[in-house]
Amino acid sequence: MELLYAASVGILVSCGVFLILRSRTFPVVLGLTMLSYAVNLFLFSSGRLSLNSAVVLGHSSEYADPLPQAFVLTAIVIGFAMTAFVVILAIRGRADLGNDHVNGQVPENKVKR
Repeated sequence: MELLYAASVGILVSCGVFLILRSRTFPVVLGLTMLSYAVNLFLFSSGRLSLNSAVVLGHSSEYADPLPQAFVLTAIVIGFAMTAFVVILAIRGRADLGNDHVNGQVPENKVKR
């Protein structure tokens, strides 16, 4: 179970970094979103994966740590605000520059006919 969880975090991070390095704004936004999902999964795993554990003290002999859950909720809110800001920034860049490339310049084609 832990290997699958770690592999999914690694895949999300690698896909997020790959998309952030693209030259258009929409893949950059998707890459940032994937990285925030990977961070959320990583924070959630810091509380250890446990089955049949109570969330609140007193209902079971073992309990789940509520602090990573609070961190994940906070990270979700921050990630949503960051995504909304980056989307508005991309829309504004498209409106001002006329294209959606990250640096504002359309690359020339290498093959000229």
